[in-house]
Amino acid sequence: MTLNPEELGQSKADLAETLKGLRKRAGITQTRLAQRCNLSQTKVSNIEGGKLTPSLVDVELILRALDAPPELVAQVTALARAANTEWQDVWSQRRTGLEKKQNELAGFEKSSTDFRYFLLSMVTGLLATPEYVRASLAGIPGDHSKAIAKKLERQAVLYETSKRFTFILTEQAVRWPYVHGAAMAMQLDRLISVSHLPNVRVGVIPLGGHMPVCPLNTFTIYDARTATVETSTGAMVFRDHRDVSAYLTEFSVYEGYALFGEQFREKLAAWAEAFRS
Repeated sequence: MTLNPEELGQSKADLAETLKGLRKRAGITQTRLAQRCNLSQTKVSNIEGGKLTPSLVDVELILRALDAPPELVAQVTALARAANTEWQDVWSQRRTGLEKKQNELAGFEKSSTDFRYFLLSMVTGLLATPEYVRASLAGIPGDHSKAIAKKLERQAVLYETSKRFTFILTEQAVRWPYVHGAAMAMQLDRLISVSHLPNVRVGVIPLGGHMPVCPLNTFTIYDARTATVETSTGAMVFRDHRDVSAYLTEFSVYEGYALFGEQFREKLAAWAEAFRS
């Protein structure tokens, strides 16, 4: 049996309907399929009902249990990867209000305990001073007072000692003059201050020496289960373990080039003094 990817579609609902149809064609019940996959019947039911998006591992287990032919496995697996990937464009975010995006990020932070941030070109909101936060939204039309307030409110998560944070910034992200000199010095002071928190590691990758890797995007990893990757026009959200694992590997490479602890603080203190003078 051959199905065209165009017929399968690209939505979570299409994946649910496809898996349900394959099971019925195989002539087995949800209970029997669950037993073959070592899953609960409730989980199988939620997958087929579109209430739960299955991971790529779940889909592979189901296809193997249904003895699906290789060409169908490839097509449904591709659909599963699409269903586990989300695109969030900046125009939609602006139409619905930037505070909605802040609430979504707060949800990620509430439900996660281990965070990794790679910051290529600017300081993230969790580490930013109020002036830096305001500057980051200044070029977007409209009143962003609620979004700014929510960004600053989210910073309280850094003081929850049950959570662990690792931030890696490039020298460009740290030193890019996003605000004026004195305000930049205060921003660097903020980074130094946060680096003293016991559950927070802040590192910088200085320019200089040989670095045979080239980062392309800012990205964040939540609990090794979700990765968000930022572009100029939006963000991709990856939940497939293969995608997340790739970003975990990339993060560990950059971690090896970063300065932490006193080396980090000494470097930033010198840069802050340069901004003050």
